[in-house]
Amino acid sequence: MVDFDDNAQLDSSQIEDRRGRRGVPRGRGGIAVGGGGLGIIGVILALLFGGGVLGGGGDGGLGGLSSLDGTSIGPGAAGEGAGAGEVQTECRNGADADAREDCRMLAFINDIQRYWRAEFRQLGETYRPATTVLFSGSTQSACGPATEQTGPFYCPADQKIYLDLGFFRTLQDQYGARGGPFAQAYVISHEYGHHVQNLLGILDQIQSDRRTGPQSAAVRSELQADCFAGAWAANAGQGVIGFDVSQAEIADALDAAAAVGDDRIQETFQGRVIPESWTHGSSDQRRFWFNAGFQAAGPQACNTFKGRV
Repeated sequence: MVDFDDNAQLDSSQIEDRRGRRGVPRGRGGIAVGGGGLGIIGVILALLFGGGVLGGGGDGGLGGLSSLDGTSIGPGAAGEGAGAGEVQTECRNGADADAREDCRMLAFINDIQRYWRAEFRQLGETYRPATTVLFSGSTQSACGPATEQTGPFYCPADQKIYLDLGFFRTLQDQYGARGGPFAQAYVISHEYGHHVQNLLGILDQIQSDRRTGPQSAAVRSELQADCFAGAWAANAGQGVIGFDVSQAEIADALDAAAAVGDDRIQETFQGRVIPESWTHGSSDQRRFWFNAGFQAAGPQACNTFKGRV
């Protein structure tokens, strides 16, 4: 069980808490990535019926992982400020993160962005933070509606991550993941991996590629986000939040990655596996690339756009 430093101070500005709110402005259009990816329902529909799967945004050329290996990183716009809500009033320190799920998510988000801020700083660049929007039921993003059924996703158009905490129960009940706090951390860190891709210009470069299959750009993008999640996991808790990650918790994260593998979803919902329609990667691929980032303890191992994945 993740145990946070009780005295660690949390930065609630990194979450916009829309739970219980109405009248959120409608989105401008765009395509979400994440997860999930498109969100769980979107993944299933794409796998069963085909269709475009990936959109992007961001600036700069295809720095790809070469950007993280020492060349320039393209700029990205910062997320908008957080709105007031329970997180802002109830999530103040590590003791709150130990006691409340939403505060725990905030603690993970703080640590994930601490990690990427440090990685970008090593290259003399500035990491631009993304806001996570917590909502209940439904809300609007710049990429369209967000609901519990769509699952978590990253919207490049507004550089925000959208999450209904009910998704984590779905991950366990319908997709067989063991769950646990670090399985939740995997999901969030994967979405922030998409934000990093957006800042690097990777999403912008691959958004027009609608091909599917185990070696497609869509799958490579998702596997890279898994690898970025693993890189953070290897460095988790080294900032002011202060928590240790056990091998059992890493196993929970690997299990969650496998639970949303294309092959497992297809087997569950249609009784057969069709690799040509994959958009996110198989269970084995997702486990492999999360572990690649974790073993390397950094993003240098995450060039999923080179060779076979």
